[in-house]
This record gives sequence, structure tokens and C-alpha cells, in this order.
Amino acid sequence: MALINPSILSADFARLAEEAKAVEGADWLHVDVMDNHFVPNLTLGVPVVESLRKATDTPLDLHLMIEDPDRWAPQYVEAGAGSVTFHVEAAAAPVRLAREIRAKGARASMALKPATPIEPYEDLLPELDMLLIMTVEPGFGGQAFLDIMLPKIRRTRELISKHGLELWLQVDGGVSEATIERCAEAGADVFVAGSAVYGADDPAKAVRELRAQAEAATPAGWGCAH
Repeated sequence: MALINPSILSADFARLAEEAKAVEGADWLHVDVMDNHFVPNLTLGVPVVESLRKATDTPLDLHLMIEDPDRWAPQYVEAGAGSVTFHVEAAAAPVRLAREIRAKGARASMALKPATPIEPYEDLLPELDMLLIMTVEPGFGGQAFLDIMLPKIRRTRELISKHGLELWLQVDGGVSEATIERCAEAGADVFVAGSAVYGADDPAKAVRELRAQAEAATPAGWGCAH
């Protein structure tokens, strides 16, 4: 089954509770945390995540685009995140961090920037619940999808299958009705969509339509258990 995670980076930050309710049919709500150090943008932190958790029943999918995630990631689990993604480029001890996130009760996920290959991290995959392949350079919403990431998605899916893992494969960046089918065909099963959802007249309908597109394009035997 394909999962659609609308990104609140494209929502109205002055109306986050309402914006969260507008996509209550979504599988997860994707929350981008940026620190203006790891990426050249600044968004939100633990207090906003705590408030958002109280405002919606949709589980929170936290994407930490920050330095020193080893220190900060556990706090986001405590703030109510159901899944926490850290960047391998920023983590000092990714295996230890993934285990700590899991021990605190959340799903552990690791993200790779576009230029970061998956192959060096093959042995880490069993420690994770999800792997995020960035399909744009992290830091800003509204960027164009990088088609050159499709072979990387395919190679990652092959590694997941090789090891027989129940590992979700997420893509984030430029995902829309024009690109989601290519991502699904390549092996992704969790899709972060920002402007494609929040830029639509009916965000909830956009979520349903994107999910239907992804599921129709998913090769037999793929797709995450839900």
C-alpha cells in the first residue's frame, strides 16, 4: 500500500491546526525541522511539534534537517513524533541513534541527500524502519523533482528486497501527480507531497488522488504493510 504524507512546509504556518485537519485522510503528517545550519532555512522546533501533536490524530513523520541529530532526535520522540528521520550526513552514530529512537517508541528513519549513495549503508538497513531518499536538495519546498534519483530509488529497493526487510522507502521533494508514478515504479512506497497537496483547492482530495496514482503504478509485491 502507498502512503501519502503531506508536508506542512507548504502549509500556512499561522493556521497549522486547521491545515493538519484539512488532510486528516493522509497516512502521516510530514514535519520538516530545519536549523539554518545543516540546511539554509529555519522552520520549527520541539514546542511546535508538541502543539501539533495535540491538534491532530494523524501521526507525525518528523524529518530532521539539523546538525547534531544524535542529541535532538530523542526529544522529538518525546514531543509526540511517531517516526523520526535523521540525516546520515549529520549523525555521529547512526546505528546508536536509530536504536534510541526505536527504544523510545518511534519508527527510526534515515535520510540521504541526493549526492549520498545508498551502498555504503547497506549493513545499516536492518536497524531502520524507513529510508528516505531526497529527490531535491533539502532545505526548501517547491523545488523541481530530480529524475536522476530514480536509479538510486531502484537500487535501494533492490537492497531492501535482497535482505528481505520490511523497510519503508520514502521519497521527498518535487513529488506531484506528474512524478509520483515514476517514484512508485522505481520502488518507493511512502511519498511526501507538499505543494501538490496544500496548493490544491481540496487538499484531502489531492491526497486520495496521489495515493491512487501511486498504488496503480506500484509493481506487484511492493508497497509497505499498513
